[in-house]
Amino acid sequence: MQNRSIARELALLILGQKADRTPSSCEQLLAQALTSLNSHLREALDQSADQLQQAQQALLDSELSEGENDRVRQHLNRSLESAEQVLNRLSASLEFPRLLLLADQQDIRLWALERSKAVFAAQPSLDSRIDAVMEGWRLTRLPRIDQDILRLAVVEIEAFQTPTAVAINEAVELANRYSDEAGRRKINGVLRRYITASTELAS
Repeated sequence: MQNRSIARELALLILGQKADRTPSSCEQLLAQALTSLNSHLREALDQSADQLQQAQQALLDSELSEGENDRVRQHLNRSLESAEQVLNRLSASLEFPRLLLLADQQDIRLWALERSKAVFAAQPSLDSRIDAVMEGWRLTRLPRIDQDILRLAVVEIEAFQTPTAVAINEAVELANRYSDEAGRRKINGVLRRYITASTELAS
């Protein structure tokens, strides 16, 4: 299951590397996606380090009054948790290039390439069907990363028979890492409406 999550994240990054949306040179795009993933995680680690430093300074500067001390300690705990999560992901991601070269990790490479190629091949149809449930918006009005998360989730459901709950959860997790709170809510809502509309059409 973890391998498939890695493959989905790499597929998303492959989509982001391709400007003309054609399915050629996906192997090269995969290498670029690995570089992009490591860069993203390093930036997140730097942000967590800044948050930690701010919390530590706030703790030192506080007069340790009961209410203020509790607030600063909560801030520090949240920053520590965030830093730990980023460190864990950074450690794992730095292993991706090595793992992908190993024979027993070819499935990750294949899963990522299959998913990205499926999105490239079906993009006009995907966009039209997603647009149909956007409720006054168009897919192209969303940030590029949100568009690709939605496309990838629909391809997972339709082309790879991924359970809808899994596809939505994975899309939300990707949005948590690469989008913002508004993007996460939009993606979650659009996918739920898409699944409802698809179910009604099939019945």
